[in-house]
Amino acid sequence: MKDGVNVSWIDGLAFETELNGHKIVLDAEDNVGGKDRGPRPKPLMMVSLAGCTGMDVVSILQKMRVDIKKFNVRVEAEVTEEHPKHYSKMHLIYEFWGRDLPMDKLKKAVDLSQDRYCGVSYTYRKVMELTYEIKVYEA
Repeated sequence: MKDGVNVSWIDGLAFETELNGHKIVLDAEDNVGGKDRGPRPKPLMMVSLAGCTGMDVVSILQKMRVDIKKFNVRVEAEVTEEHPKHYSKMHLIYEFWGRDLPMDKLKKAVDLSQDRYCGVSYTYRKVMELTYEIKVYEA
């Protein structure tokens, strides 16, 4: 099985791609020659991680019949000082809102995503430290 993308240069430092029928423009900041027409590539790594694990966790909790009212995944990353500047660590913060949410099921869903289902987590863990925490709020 293979996956692939095509990224085409627009002009300046801007590139465009189409993923799953959705167009995405990537660009750099004005001060480095871009026109700020889209996100930078590196932060999309955090978006990929949050989206991948978030989808897993929601799907698993739905199967467990856990009724969450709101859910958010935040990612904080440490960037190296030297070039090539890259992420050396990512920390995920899973935030759940609901009434009497069972922490054991929330933790199980997150662990299953991190250890078994999320391919982005699996890949990133090979090159950097990944940690997480769970926060629960009554709603």
